[in-house]
Amino acid sequence: MSAIPAALATATVLGGAGALAGLALPYRPRVPVVGVLTAGVGVAGVAAGVAALGGSRWEAVYPGLVPLAGAHVAVDAFAGLFTAVAGAVVAAVAVYGIGYAAGHGAHGLGSRTSQAVLPLFALSLLLVPMAASVSTFLLLWEVSALGSLLLVSAEHRDRASVRQAGVWYAVMTHLGLVLLLAGFALFAAQAGGESFAALRAGAHGISPAVRGLVFVLVAPAFTSKAGAVPLHAWLPRAYPEAPGPVAALMSAAMVNLGIYGLVRTALDLLGGGPAWWWLGLLAVGGASAVYGVLQAAMASDLKRLVAYSSSENMGLVLVGVGACGLFAAHGDRPLAALALAAALLHVVNHAAFKALLFCAAGSVVRSTGLRDLDRLGGLRSRMPVTAAFFALAALGAVALPPGNGFISEWLLLQSLIHGLEVPGVAVAVVLPLSVALIALSAGIAAAVFVKALGVGFFARPRDKRAASAREAPPLMLAGMALLGAGTVTLAVVPGLLGGGLDRAVGAAGLPGSGALGGGGLEVRLTGISASLSPLWVVAALTAGILLATGLPRLCGRRRRRTDARLWDCGGGAPTPRMTCTATSFAEPLQRVFDDVLAPEQRVDVTFTRESAYLVRRVRFQHRVPDRIEHRLYDPVLRALSGAGQAARMLAGGSVHLYLGYGFAGLVVLLLALVVGW
Repeated sequence: MSAIPAALATATVLGGAGALAGLALPYRPRVPVVGVLTAGVGVAGVAAGVAALGGSRWEAVYPGLVPLAGAHVAVDAFAGLFTAVAGAVVAAVAVYGIGYAAGHGAHGLGSRTSQAVLPLFALSLLLVPMAASVSTFLLLWEVSALGSLLLVSAEHRDRASVRQAGVWYAVMTHLGLVLLLAGFALFAAQAGGESFAALRAGAHGISPAVRGLVFVLVAPAFTSKAGAVPLHAWLPRAYPEAPGPVAALMSAAMVNLGIYGLVRTALDLLGGGPAWWWLGLLAVGGASAVYGVLQAAMASDLKRLVAYSSSENMGLVLVGVGACGLFAAHGDRPLAALALAAALLHVVNHAAFKALLFCAAGSVVRSTGLRDLDRLGGLRSRMPVTAAFFALAALGAVALPPGNGFISEWLLLQSLIHGLEVPGVAVAVVLPLSVALIALSAGIAAAVFVKALGVGFFARPRDKRAASAREAPPLMLAGMALLGAGTVTLAVVPGLLGGGLDRAVGAAGLPGSGALGGGGLEVRLTGISASLSPLWVVAALTAGILLATGLPRLCGRRRRRTDARLWDCGGGAPTPRMTCTATSFAEPLQRVFDDVLAPEQRVDVTFTRESAYLVRRVRFQHRVPDRIEHRLYDPVLRALSGAGQAARMLAGGSVHLYLGYGFAGLVVLLLALVVGW
């Protein structure tokens, strides 16, 4: 028995055992047992993914497992990459989740329902990339969506906002499912089969109009799963309200399924497409990157800030996918392979630092009960290990060396810059804009995480709960340590993934066009005279920092210490109210992008009864709403609400009226049959 089916069987058995343990065991043993079994699911997924990235392939058909069509599974290097990433995230977050759920009692994430769903959700994250037929893919896709929905709603009894987030997420994900059903049904009908092999073989015989329609149907569903604008409305609601481990799994593993489905369908099954497909993806990716990071800059909710950062990073991945398709449409396969390799590497890097960010944010919420950065502060001294892990993840998120996000964004920029040699007016216009948008998003991302670290961890505490915070339990720190180790490894030796990434790119539809070379300490771009050694970059930065901080101390005079207090002009010691808040930190950026963000302000002045010239109270309210949601979703929701209210008039309670409706429907059906005949 080869490694892949053995690992798949192990993951399935452990997932089922975890679900049964979650239902049957009492509270005290339930959380650790389910956590260990879920971690085992993740380890098995890593084993299967690494085997596939090493060159192993496996496929099988289980006729009786799914009615009518059976279950088709296949694992190649492309599926193995996403399986390995999901498995690694699941394993680390499961360890973290044992400590997290242990403090919540037998409700929320510690309830029987949540503990039974958690291992099944983890298993679905591994199995979706292994699906090799339309029915199997859609079934596993829906299992993943339902599992995440139940976990997002784990604390619905505690807060009304959780229920609202659950409704938004349920509606958005099932609208995406409808689009996938329509697109794949059309594709399968035209190709003459529903297995991925049949779709791949029959795609070239389908007319360009039908292939374009299939892409138009499935692309919004996949980009919505990835959290790209304008179909991102569920993301900033679901992530903040989900428990910390669930948010980490969704942001670091589940959103990747949107990227997987898009690349698998558009590049592999459909075999690529015309330039307008990819120009649209480039536009969506660039808009998501900039808009997501702008909303993160305005957010004062710590988990909402990290959630919008996911939208930004998935936008960068979509830019890479769009550039890959555009280069392939113009016949430049080496550049297409480089762009896709950069996008896939950023998927891996994002999974590492985003899972760590959400775990650190979850530790803060668990310890303080607060998500508002304007009320947090002082956590560096009270939660030093959590603060260090958050800083490590933030370094990766801002794409600066020595963070792990730097190398993937550098590769993406290399592909876009060298793509300027590709002929075409659209390429000459779009690629420089994409480079500018990536640079803009990286600059704003630096400001975002400086705000999160400075205000939330280094400033003075502004609330008693922040002042009395305690460090996270050892198991939570152990889970974050695993993610931190992965983040550092990806930052220092990303070349270890070079061969696996090349195989994944080949399995995604670009065979024989290896993009990356070099070993673990260096990344070389095949066909382009460029290379980078992140380890040497880290060493140079470390030496520069030590030199800059140590030289003045060696050459300068030592300061004389004195116990005398300096004159403070009578002002006294500063208080926490005098420090910069997250809202005030973001105000300069808000002023620069005022036309994009459209902030709302309200000032209520209350006068005294005695005189209209004497002010009793002034109340100031300021918020930056999601403008896309305000302009796109609110009118649709109002129209649907009005239609629902108007439809109530049809239910007048008259039996005769209802019989008339039935008769009218029968007449319409008969007329349709006559016309069709």
